[in-house]
Amino acid sequence: MVDLLRMTDHTDVQSHRAVTRRIADVLFLCVAALGAGALLFLSFPPRTTWFLAPLGIAVLTLMLRGRSVRAGFGYGYLAGLAFFVPLLPWVGVYVGAVPWLALAAIEAVAVALFGAIAALVSRLPLSTVWVACAWVATEAVRSRAPFGGFPWGRLAFGQADGILLPLAEIAGAPGLSFALAVMGTGLAACAIHARTRRWRSSMGNAVLVSIPVLLALSLSPTTAPNRDMTTAAVIQGNVPRLGLDFNAQRRAVLDNHLAKTEQLAADVAAGRVRRPQLVIWPENASDIDPLLNKDAADRIDAAAQAMGVPILVGAVLIGEGNTTLNSAIVWDPVSGPGQQHVKRQLVPFGEYLPLRTVMTAVSPYADQAGKFVAGNGNGVVELNGVPLAVATCYEVAFDDLVSDSVRAGAQLITVPTNNATFGRTDMTYQQLAMSRIRAVEHGRSVLVAATSGVSAIIAPDGTVQQQSQIFTADALIGAIPLRTDLTLATRLGSVPEVALALLVVPAILIAVRRRLRHHSY
Repeated sequence: MVDLLRMTDHTDVQSHRAVTRRIADVLFLCVAALGAGALLFLSFPPRTTWFLAPLGIAVLTLMLRGRSVRAGFGYGYLAGLAFFVPLLPWVGVYVGAVPWLALAAIEAVAVALFGAIAALVSRLPLSTVWVACAWVATEAVRSRAPFGGFPWGRLAFGQADGILLPLAEIAGAPGLSFALAVMGTGLAACAIHARTRRWRSSMGNAVLVSIPVLLALSLSPTTAPNRDMTTAAVIQGNVPRLGLDFNAQRRAVLDNHLAKTEQLAADVAAGRVRRPQLVIWPENASDIDPLLNKDAADRIDAAAQAMGVPILVGAVLIGEGNTTLNSAIVWDPVSGPGQQHVKRQLVPFGEYLPLRTVMTAVSPYADQAGKFVAGNGNGVVELNGVPLAVATCYEVAFDDLVSDSVRAGAQLITVPTNNATFGRTDMTYQQLAMSRIRAVEHGRSVLVAATSGVSAIIAPDGTVQQQSQIFTADALIGAIPLRTDLTLATRLGSVPEVALALLVVPAILIAVRRRLRHHSY
């Protein structure tokens, strides 16, 4: 009887230890998942620690290896939260934490899906490739859904200062994300094989990790000759004060941009600076509709005439049925307003409210969303004889919008943007990095015109030639090349992304079949 009691006690102790060990393992994996997400976040601007992105993928891949699909989803979701929560606080800087945390929670689902797929295919041959393809696939999904998608936080967008940046010229942002993911999964495989002393496999994965680096170092971005040059000016008028009452300041904001333009015109007349051929104003520079308000139109006319060249004016226009249009208008010094680009990709819950009837019933704050109407077309307008792509603010994050414009003949890219409602957050630096990626991807100079900063003139190789400070009035002037050649990334468009995303599908099917066969025995 005593022996039986002793055996029972021993069994209880072993069971308790097993439970304790299991809890410790789960806690360790949770911390590892959070750490992986934190590494991804830390790879983004304003930091220049781009190399943390493949390390984050490596950590996440290591901890997902051999896990169940359910566990992979859960750990992936934790990593997604650790990535998006610190990446997106600018969303709620003036409206509170709920929109910020809700968006981060939704975007984290994409990383959870990646975790589930990575766990599923982690035991297959060439799993390093399939897991990297899974990352591209989940990025592709969240860049398109829901409500038009939210590409912010794409792995490639943290690489403006990274050595892999030239890869954007041949495979675009999705290809750059894939290269980073392959480096991460390759590093994970090296660690696994080194631990088990499978040195040949470890060396093979080390070669895989080095391929993107060697390829990037062998490329010389945008080496086409600069046959034509032009001089461009970017106007940053600044705003009177921070906060969501930006629209209440619209007269002052317009006056600020007029004053900075008129000052530039005086400097040109005095011979202090060279006369620009292109003048770019930011988004929302005139929230007073200049097509309906004669005073605003007269003032913009006077500024254009003083400059002697057309101005691309960011203006909010009144549409039909109490709607509004986010427009960039070509304002000629002789003929006045002409061609327009109306923003095609609107910000859900900001510029418009999806499912308005449902949302307003759920929250009384929902009806505060704008009633903007999306435009159409290819995003190209002609300014002083130069066809240019207009990617208004949020639009620069979407691959197809910029690609369509460049393929339609745009010789440079403009990004008019209004960051005044996001305060002194990282948002403006994240957007600047996206613009630098687009410069390399399409081999075009990029002019970023912001109401309050950061405005910039970016060379086709992604180098920032000039940059303003935030919440400071400024005028940037520089000579930039006009290009008509198309990079491979521009020609291919979404083909690399679709191909990489589809590659993971047969791997998923094979992995599912293997698991079903295993459970049937």
